[in-house]
Amino acid sequence: QVQLHESGPNLVKPSQTLSLICTVSGGSITKNGHHWSWVRQPPGKELEWIGGIGYDGSTYYSPSLKSRTSISRDTSKNSLTLQLNSVTPEDTAVYYCAVGIPQIDIWGQGTQVTVSS
Repeated sequence: QVQLHESGPNLVKPSQTLSLICTVSGGSITKNGHHWSWVRQPPGKELEWIGGIGYDGSTYYSPSLKSRTSISRDTSKNSLTLQLNSVTPEDTAVYYCAVGIPQIDIWGQGTQVTVSS
């Protein structure tokens, strides 16, 4: 069974870059047909898909966040990385790593990121 674990700073200052790592166990991120997503949920709001990366390295982004988002992978570490630039307090959310695009099959536990000075 694939398991996902998000890690990174819990507090980021406005205008800085939010960087999170998703470590994947129980399955390879390069396995044919697998796609991986980053999703977030701001307090009191619905889930928002940020973007994803495919088994072949292809990347996909939400149009609303594309200009500030970069998703990459490290195949040697079987991990995924999310970078969100120029953050504001509106980027405060629980951030999840997940399996699947667009339907999510497996979720990570999520990590709280707060944007505040």
